[in-house]
Amino acid sequence: MRRTTFAALCLLLLGNRLLQAERLTPEKLWDLARIGDAAVSPDGKTLAYLVTRYDLEQNEGTTSLMLQPLPSGDRMGGDKTAIAFETMLLAPKATTLLKDIKGLGSLGWLNHPSGAKLVYIAPASDDMNGGDEASKKEADQGEEVSDKEADKDDDKEAEGKPQVWTLDPNGGDAQQLTHVEQGVANLKPSPRGDAIAFTADVKLDAKVPEVYRDLPKADARIIDSLMYRHWNQWHDYAYSHVHVVQLDEQLEASEPIDLMESLKADCPLPPFGGSEQFAFSPDGKEIALTMKLVNNPAESTDSGIYLVSVDGGTLKNVTPGMPGYDMDPAYSPDGRFLAFHSMRRAGFESDRSRIMLYDRSSGEIDELTEGLDQTSHHATWSHDSQRVYFSSETRGTTQLFSIALDTGLLEQGSNGRFDFSVVSAIPDSNRILLRQQNMLRPTELAVLDASTKQLATITDVNGKLFDRLELPKIEQRFFKATDGKMIHNWVILPPDYDSEAERPWPMLTYCQGGPQGQIGQWFSYRWNFHMMASHGYVVLAVNRRGMPGFGREWNDQISGDWGGQAMQDILASTDAMMADPKIDRERVAAIGASFGGYTVYWLMGNDANRFCAMAAHCGVYNLNSMYGATEELFFVNHDLGGPYWKSEAIAEEYELFSPHTFAGNWKTPLLVIHGEKDFRVPVTQGMEAFTAAQVQGVESRFLYFPEEGHWVLSPQNGVLWGRVFFDWLDRYCKP
Repeated sequence: MRRTTFAALCLLLLGNRLLQAERLTPEKLWDLARIGDAAVSPDGKTLAYLVTRYDLEQNEGTTSLMLQPLPSGDRMGGDKTAIAFETMLLAPKATTLLKDIKGLGSLGWLNHPSGAKLVYIAPASDDMNGGDEASKKEADQGEEVSDKEADKDDDKEAEGKPQVWTLDPNGGDAQQLTHVEQGVANLKPSPRGDAIAFTADVKLDAKVPEVYRDLPKADARIIDSLMYRHWNQWHDYAYSHVHVVQLDEQLEASEPIDLMESLKADCPLPPFGGSEQFAFSPDGKEIALTMKLVNNPAESTDSGIYLVSVDGGTLKNVTPGMPGYDMDPAYSPDGRFLAFHSMRRAGFESDRSRIMLYDRSSGEIDELTEGLDQTSHHATWSHDSQRVYFSSETRGTTQLFSIALDTGLLEQGSNGRFDFSVVSAIPDSNRILLRQQNMLRPTELAVLDASTKQLATITDVNGKLFDRLELPKIEQRFFKATDGKMIHNWVILPPDYDSEAERPWPMLTYCQGGPQGQIGQWFSYRWNFHMMASHGYVVLAVNRRGMPGFGREWNDQISGDWGGQAMQDILASTDAMMADPKIDRERVAAIGASFGGYTVYWLMGNDANRFCAMAAHCGVYNLNSMYGATEELFFVNHDLGGPYWKSEAIAEEYELFSPHTFAGNWKTPLLVIHGEKDFRVPVTQGMEAFTAAQVQGVESRFLYFPEEGHWVLSPQNGVLWGRVFFDWLDRYCKP
């Protein structure tokens, strides 16, 4: 009787769970919390991290500062599992130290003599200049005030701008450390705990009304060189400079010292660089900077590593004669070496990223990753300086690797269908703090024991939402290319997909951007395979030629061959999937962004009517006009061989590979999506494609975002993107 009752109860609970099950939608994507910066306390016992949540109605997000203990003991153990990751879950209840702050970011720990403090960047307090009411009254009455109070009065321009704050995790009020008029970014504390570094914009170029002072209302730019705009921003006449502030025993800050004084250069490199591009030496006396000091920044990737005293002065270039990207310096804890990432080839932004070691005594540079046929990211030292950890793409995932300094032995530390990235080594241990994500679930934090290879997910900020979601299924399949090589594909199946049922399924062939960018186990907030599968589509994600993670030869084959083997790889994989009786051959669409948008436009004219609908976001349509309007010319110079007028052979290849050449073949319904502030693939590319479709009577729609760039970043625009995207595909791909 008891067994019958128990079985009935289980069935009832399962039935309730199925009734409550939800699917991921464009709206629910914005219900997901997003983990930002994370930092481990100097004693290795406590984790601080930032969590951002969005309010769709308000069209904005706020961020909270969380604190929780790290797993302790020799072994990590537990009986809970992280949903969608299926890894061990050790997520103690976190304490909220700061809640729902706009503009909170750049989190770190300051190992101050008075005790470890949290430091972060947040908007300045409205009353930061006013002092207490008594001080205000004295000032109003004209009585003498201290120099400090007078200085605060001079800082009123900094009100509301991002500043550095400190907070004692054991309690007390936050204390504002900086009062920089233009605000600060990219905070990094010194290992000694007596200084902080940050970046601040320094205006070095003159605006038109400053040159022609009798024309104060003139609204124009006078442009004398390229890179006058970049990705989604116009040059603002200022440059990001690293500054250092000394802190005394009472946490009073000195005046900032500009380490790049008068230099028309940026650190970090815009637009994606952060605080990883500069670093304090272990003794706190020196800072290594990443800068690009070249005469032709639009045509060069030649950044270098520069050393400078924290007191300012002469900068020393330690990477002369290295023409590719050199960046992300990291000092070994014992102070012997400076590690950094380096690309050998000039002008190639997707070259193999090597880990180099600069010997601070001899000045010699050696490659630590010599002979490794894969790229590296986030080089991080072990606590004893004996090993360097890094993440690297491998066969559709991103895993943690390490190399021992004494033997050069490479070791893979993680495994599974995940994309991992290194946050930091945990002090005085063999454990590494990682970011963990896959196609089904966004980033959570995890700890990996490098000795035992044991992994535990240690945050669960989206656990409650995922407990209610029906999850798609992920498979990997390999199909033969036209040249006989095997192509790796991720296949994402709807939650209710049944291989035994007779029902055929519509399919989306996803075309990756880059063009050199692996389709790994990442979780996107627009091109979200989980959401697409939950909407009822089988998703085919093709790791065509040009993807890292499958060897350098495979990665490099896209350059100079945009419309060649890579396109054939996509078509071969699509044909192989369409041969599956579970796929409805009449309801297959092609989708993609950036180079993926280029791919969609190219397939429009060369697909032999395989597809019933297309969607191209910020895609390249016309290679000739693209060259004349984009900003980072080193990219097109490398991948396309240079400008179309350089030679007759290059001009012929432009015509051979440019989608606009084949526009006369267009018949498939086309959705064009583009942002006005996309300067990498200018909005006119989308406009040209939409015009070509409209003039020929091809069913088409143009979704235009006047305030977005290459990505759609605001919450309501993101939801609109998803709604229009699915509305378009459902017209042609759903029964």
